[in-house]
Parts: sequence; C-alpha cells; structure tokens
Amino acid sequence: QVQLVESGGGLVQPGGSLSLSCAASGSTFSLYIMGWYRQAPGKQRELVATITSSGTTNYADSVKGRFTISRDNAKKTAYLQMNSLKPEDTAVYYCHLLVVVTTYNYWGQGIQVTVSS
Repeated sequence: QVQLVESGGGLVQPGGSLSLSCAASGSTFSLYIMGWYRQAPGKQRELVATITSSGTTNYADSVKGRFTISRDNAKKTAYLQMNSLKPEDTAVYYCHLLVVVTTYNYWGQGIQVTVSS
C-alpha cells in the first residue's frame, strides 16, 4: 500500500507563485511515475504534469513554461513549482503515483490552489 501526503497550496494573486509537495510512503518499488492532476469546480480531473523515475517529464499544454515538476527519489517526494499563476489555474490539485511493476494507482487527498486578486 502507498500513501501520498500533499502540502503547499493556498491563495495567491494572479502572476504569483506557489509550490506543492507530495511525499510518498509505503511499497512503491523502484520504478514509479509521479504526477499532479487538478480538478476545477464543475470540470473533469485533468493532467497537469508527470515525471518518471528517470526524470522524464510531461506537461499539459496549459502549464508548459509556467509549471515545473521535479522529484527527489531518495525522499520519494515530488514537487510542483507553479509560476505566473492565472485564475484558471484555480483547482484542487491531486498527487498521483503509478507503480510501474504492478500498474497500481494511488491518489493524494487533494490540496486547494486558488488564484485570485
């Protein structure tokens, strides 16, 4: 079993920055993909960014150039640095982990990010 604990988030003005962290614990094995998804009110959950164990990243077009995903394998922690935030980035952000060997998926509890003046 894997547990994901998210931190960071909150309220920021447009153009500001926020950083999210996601710490994993439990049996992740050595190969796992971590990522961030978000869900705005009335909308479906969507991919924000993912990162593999080797550091390969993937971003949604809407956040490319503004968000950066990274990870610390020793700490089993993923990070999402969000810059130049826009009101449309407002959503609940969820950490996700996919164990490659088993294809099991795990989700964090979600953390609110609000971009507003």
